[in-house]
Amino acid sequence: MFKTILASFSIFLSVLSFSQTYEIQYESSYNGKVQPNQNPTIVWVNEQENFILNTKIKEQKSDYPFEISKIEKPSNTIVSYAFLKPNEAISTSDKESIAKQDFELTTQTKKILGYNCKKAVTKINSNTIEVWYTNDLKLKGGPSSLGQNLGLVLQVERNGNSATTAVSLKKVKTTGIDKLINKTIPTTDLLSYKDLLWKSRFTTLKVFENEMINFSDQSKSDEKIKRFANGTIILKKVKFPKIALGDNIFVELKQESNGDAYDRTGTVFFIPEEKSQTFFDGLENGAKTLPVYENGNGKQYYGVVSTQNYQPTVEMMRFFTAFGINKFNHIELKDKTWQTVSPFRQDITELKPSLSEKELWIGTFIGNYDKGGHKVSLDITIHNSEQIVNKNNKVIPLFNTTNIMEMAGQDYATMFNNDKGLFVEFNLEKDLKNAQLRYITTGHGGWENGDEFIPKANSIYVDGKLSFSFTPWRTECGSYRLFNPASGNFPDGLSSSDLSRSNWCPGTVTNPNFISLGDLKAGKHTIQVKIPQGEPEGTSFSAWNISGVLLGNE
Repeated sequence: MFKTILASFSIFLSVLSFSQTYEIQYESSYNGKVQPNQNPTIVWVNEQENFILNTKIKEQKSDYPFEISKIEKPSNTIVSYAFLKPNEAISTSDKESIAKQDFELTTQTKKILGYNCKKAVTKINSNTIEVWYTNDLKLKGGPSSLGQNLGLVLQVERNGNSATTAVSLKKVKTTGIDKLINKTIPTTDLLSYKDLLWKSRFTTLKVFENEMINFSDQSKSDEKIKRFANGTIILKKVKFPKIALGDNIFVELKQESNGDAYDRTGTVFFIPEEKSQTFFDGLENGAKTLPVYENGNGKQYYGVVSTQNYQPTVEMMRFFTAFGINKFNHIELKDKTWQTVSPFRQDITELKPSLSEKELWIGTFIGNYDKGGHKVSLDITIHNSEQIVNKNNKVIPLFNTTNIMEMAGQDYATMFNNDKGLFVEFNLEKDLKNAQLRYITTGHGGWENGDEFIPKANSIYVDGKLSFSFTPWRTECGSYRLFNPASGNFPDGLSSSDLSRSNWCPGTVTNPNFISLGDLKAGKHTIQVKIPQGEPEGTSFSAWNISGVLLGNE
């Protein structure tokens, strides 16, 4: 009888010990200073499992997305739960990571919260990680997956300056985890889990998906995509959400050849709709219905400068296609493994005042005369951030000489063969502080003596005074040889895609220049751009694609 009672009591103690759960709170510090306004890590640990979350998740006050991790004992299987948005969650499991951890055990000891701790050291991506763990409680766990096999981790320190340290440890009867993970959550593989979690952290506006930009009288608009200039321009109406001051915006375009073997001018743009006439009117009715610009050289240029009733397109990103990427990858060269897609991505946060809560035509143009042309996919992503770089609240389109309607008869920008160059008058209704000109420029045309291959100074005059002058030139074009399978090779050992150019390379983005103009008073102003454009040689001629947007704070 006594043995039976003793056995029963032993079982009771075993169950009690097994079910005993501790709650540990950790806080972060840097160089010994506790980080302010932090969201402390919370760990619930017992012999069976270890949950890792934070205070806001525990209190059900966390913003989406958020994660809860569970380490199952003794298998050390990491089960991760990602809560992407209300009523949408995924999970995955990892049985290998903890087993692969390699620590150097040391003889160093110290006390944390009164518990005897030992130090173990490991390296992760060139970072030195020190893990302080205790075996006093006969439990294994911690604020991350690190050291789960060692004991109960009470401190993790990275590179001797960044630390996560236990500041409280207490027994709890219940954790409330069933309120957080209270239903069956679908599972996926680890890579898909990470991808879905990453994508849930920002907003993606999908504009185009594998759309063709080509030259063909068979290219027609449909209910989703508008096509103009025989298919070389595609447009879609996109509705932007409210974009906060701290948000960052990126435009990302993926391009590959679908038949065209050459390097071509490309641009991603939006059409302002603040004035009575827009560029969209010109697309529908013809370029010559847009306001004309004349500078005395005998030519007429349509839709390139702002007027009282018209604003030109705003260039979000200028890019240049590579020579036949993907379509012509069958052209073999020794030790050359060609890329299959050109990824163009650029920060356009400074344009957000013109995008936030607007519904706009977003377009992409690639100048080509090929029936196969190119395939493109375009996304715009919005990312929340506390780092505010672009503080402007005003975007004023001034000029864009890129002949987007080239294949519908719009002339090249050859107005710089006249001393007047490009001249724009504009009116500010209010004072504009910290004004900047967002200026994109590339030189084109000719061969050997053409402006594409000859450095030329760009000079910008504001109200008649020289404000900025520089020579746009790119010398790193050879870095992108593997994007250019159809680029011709010359007797001197160079390929066409290697050659330096006037601010562009085949297969790259051309970055804007941000030219400081100081404070501008309300009233009338002028901006003039002068470039010593080269003379025509036979059938060859030079041209300059420039775009300018005024930024600042009213």
